[in-house]
Amino acid sequence: MTTKTPAAIALGCAMLLAAGCGALPDKPARATLYDFGPGPAASASAPAPATLPTLSLAEFESNSRLEGTQILYRLGYADVNELRPYGQSRWSLPPSQLLRQRLRDTLSERRMVLGPEEAATISRGRGEAPDTLRISLDEFSHYFDSASASTGLVRLRATLVRTTSGGDRVLGQRLFTVRRPAPSADAPGGVKALVAASDAAVAEVVQWVDQLQQQQPRQ
Repeated sequence: MTTKTPAAIALGCAMLLAAGCGALPDKPARATLYDFGPGPAASASAPAPATLPTLSLAEFESNSRLEGTQILYRLGYADVNELRPYGQSRWSLPPSQLLRQRLRDTLSERRMVLGPEEAATISRGRGEAPDTLRISLDEFSHYFDSASASTGLVRLRATLVRTTSGGDRVLGQRLFTVRRPAPSADAPGGVKALVAASDAAVAEVVQWVDQLQQQQPRQ
């Protein structure tokens, strides 16, 4: 019978420990976070003077799937009714909050933009409330027309409301649907397409609001 030396025993233990360490599960991968980037206004040398009426921007409304931070996609060629999340990619904030911030930044280039509480304070002090822009975000997904062709799809409904002594009056309501091509069929490509589609939708909304207020000035 062969007696194992202490060195042999130590070597065996070391091998067992090494094998045990190798069997440990890997740490879960941390999700990659995305936002809309700094935006075009970040490169401006100086803010433009406020030349348009003050506007109140309400909190966005959205369906429950868009209240989280998942980056969602649809396979239009397979099951258009199913929203699927990318596993290891997230928005830094819910899409409605990111889009609202982008819209507020863009509107603020030519006017004062207030939140609901700020608008209520001014209304109590002056006896007149600014027009209120309400947005419902209905779709915000990386949409696949085929396995190789996809777009960022943004659909929102905008309502501009004016509060008068006789009550609220709708100045206009419009549905905006914008698509922008995705450079790749994955989460990073979907993010780029959705940011581009969001910027285009924001530009359309801003132009629409400007036209409505110019066509229907306060008396």
